[in-house]
Amino acid sequence: MTIQQKITSLRDELRKHNYSYYVLDKPTISDYEFDVKLKELQKLEEEHPEFYDATSPTLRVGGTVTKNFETVQHEHRMYSLDNSYSKDNLEDWEKRIQRILGDVPVEFTCELKYDGASISLTYEDGKLVRAVTRGDGFQGDDVTTNIKTITSVPLQLRGDYPPKFDIRGEIILTLEGFAQMNKERIEAGEDPYMNPRNTASGSLKLQDSALVAQRPLECLLYSITGKNLNIASQFEVLEKARAWGFKVPTVAKLCKTTDEVMQFVEYWDVHRHDLPYETDGVVIKVNSLRYQEELGYTAKAPRWAMAYKFKAEQVSTVLNEITYQVGRTGAITPVANLEPVLLAGTTVKRASLHNADQIEKLDIREGDTVFVEKGGEIIPKIIAVDFTKRPADSTPTKYIAHCPECETELIRKEGEAQHFCPNDTGCPTQITGRIQHFISRKAMDIEGLGSETVELLFKEGLIANYADLYTLTKEQVMPLERMAEKSAENLVNGVAASKMIPFERVLFALGIRYVGETVAKKLAKAYKNIDALKAASQEELVSVDEIGERIAESVVHFFDNPTNVEIVDRLKSYGLQFSLSQAQLENQSDKLKGQTFVVSGVFETIGRTELKKLIEDNGGKVASSISSKTSFLVAGDKMGPSKKTKAENLGVPIISEQEFLAKL
Repeated sequence: MTIQQKITSLRDELRKHNYSYYVLDKPTISDYEFDVKLKELQKLEEEHPEFYDATSPTLRVGGTVTKNFETVQHEHRMYSLDNSYSKDNLEDWEKRIQRILGDVPVEFTCELKYDGASISLTYEDGKLVRAVTRGDGFQGDDVTTNIKTITSVPLQLRGDYPPKFDIRGEIILTLEGFAQMNKERIEAGEDPYMNPRNTASGSLKLQDSALVAQRPLECLLYSITGKNLNIASQFEVLEKARAWGFKVPTVAKLCKTTDEVMQFVEYWDVHRHDLPYETDGVVIKVNSLRYQEELGYTAKAPRWAMAYKFKAEQVSTVLNEITYQVGRTGAITPVANLEPVLLAGTTVKRASLHNADQIEKLDIREGDTVFVEKGGEIIPKIIAVDFTKRPADSTPTKYIAHCPECETELIRKEGEAQHFCPNDTGCPTQITGRIQHFISRKAMDIEGLGSETVELLFKEGLIANYADLYTLTKEQVMPLERMAEKSAENLVNGVAASKMIPFERVLFALGIRYVGETVAKKLAKAYKNIDALKAASQEELVSVDEIGERIAESVVHFFDNPTNVEIVDRLKSYGLQFSLSQAQLENQSDKLKGQTFVVSGVFETIGRTELKKLIEDNGGKVASSISSKTSFLVAGDKMGPSKKTKAENLGVPIISEQEFLAKL
């Protein structure tokens, strides 16, 4: 046997032992025997670097130091999940699904919702090439070096896998592994970690991969995304992933009704405490991948999946003080400052009180003993008061009448839940909040500039609005606290680079109330440039697809303010993108304006996502279900018969993909 053959043989053997031990939980050799073979391979690889292989089992020991994690765009967006807390919620969700798909039998795959750090792994030709954190769903941090140290993540796949795909999962710490880590920390005189989830998440951002290798992290996989995967269902996804070498828990179950789904939920709500890791609910997915594609996504979540959250943990504690926060739009949020208490693995000191109505409804007062819950909410909330413990001298809470930052009298419009500070151009917190929104990742994504630096720049009088960022010089920034020459240079360069951010993101960055990412894209597509949008009346804005009275009124109000207009004009003069690019304009038309399309089935020459984009780029609207307002049903192969019947009954024309393309 040649040296190369010996190295290859050892790698293959060690991969099989790794798979048996970390994925199947069935060790085939002792730890000692494994270590002997690993050291033998390490020695051979050191002596013969010409046979280097990035997927070698020896590379799991870590040692690479990463000072700055590169931000990477997800090829396929990582969405959040909508939450459900009752059978009624689930049944309503199922009805929405049936309205879109028609009267067809729908099966569901139920899986446990693992409480860890989300990760997306990219494989090409069976090799792990990239591991990226969830980030904001659009982009995350490249943590490949750290992920390679996790033994349940295969570096080289087995069997018949697609040439390229992304697989998503959770990086978790087992309860046993977490307990052992804390035992060692306490023995070393260090503070214990608070909970497995945060510790797992923090592990991914450690600079030294050798430290990551020492932590008992695992990776549990649950979904695949990519093109030409040749997989028909979610349950098949799990089976295939398991066969390729991924660690996929075997508790998933195929259910035909919501009653069966609830049986799964109720079983695991009790038995989750027997699991080796933390779980906070069940994820229910439409099993058919074809139906998933047809159901599509809202702006934030897939329509074909739902997270059923287990009953939340509750604790009681004392409410010491109610304070008030001012948001970037002027919205006032009351906050309960609590006696610190441990809840769901974290120490809780604050809880949201939402608005004046919530305080009045629950009769919440300072000094009260309150019940706090953290279920499905990132921020804990007060759900009730323990009136048996109310102090004798307690007085009802009187909601503030003036802004805590600028003393302006608060207003509350009819139908609005919150009070607002109307001093949008003079209230310091609103000003810095808008600038912080402007520089955020989904908006202008200005590298080298964070929230604390914005506060500092404002405090020092260097900026009074986000347009002032574009006049900053390195010399102005350098004297600031914790700002070296290189940091100042990066900040100024980051601001300059943001001038290339496309129009729809600049529009979102302006911070117009109610104009989120999706609305900004709709407005950019409808008006093409900022001048046309600025000149639009409320009536004209309402005629744009999905733009209601509230959004239209807010846009008009923004451009009626001379200060806002002056800031936008300054930004234009600094070279920011305030119109769609030539390429975007060339790909758009009004050929389908006023027409609504429903897309159903499998298509030959164009993917469903591309087809929907073509409709929107040419002025049309894509609807999820057929109604009397539907202009055309674009029918592909394997379209549900109920959709065809409904279209025929309503007199909606049914066209093929070729007939649709001919319209363009």
